[in-house]
Amino acid sequence: VQLQASGGGLVQSGGSLSLSCAISGTFSDIRVMGWYRQAPGKQRELVATITSTGTTNHVDSVKGRFTISRDSAKNTIYLQMNSLKPEDTAVYYCNAKTPSPSGWFRDSWGQGTLVTVSS
Repeated sequence: VQLQASGGGLVQSGGSLSLSCAISGTFSDIRVMGWYRQAPGKQRELVATITSTGTTNHVDSVKGRFTISRDSAKNTIYLQMNSLKPEDTAVYYCNAKTPSPSGWFRDSWGQGTLVTVSS
């Protein structure tokens, strides 16, 4: 599975951006897809996930502002980000989890897209 993220950019506080992640490979093998972010000097953190059955989860800091979605026909997941804050500034990565022979999930990552929110 290969992932290609796009859509980052510079936006003012309170603005919106939409990120996309095109996924190539066997989409049906993917169990969970998600967005993570890494701010300068900080560890990568989870932002939101969506399962193969469509169940979504958003971390508290983005609930009500960000929405993860998917288009299975286009093998793409999205992250709609509204009411952006300067603390949302980070490199955003898309992720896909597929089963591995060990029983654990195998992680696949996109290359990251930078989101900068100015105050």
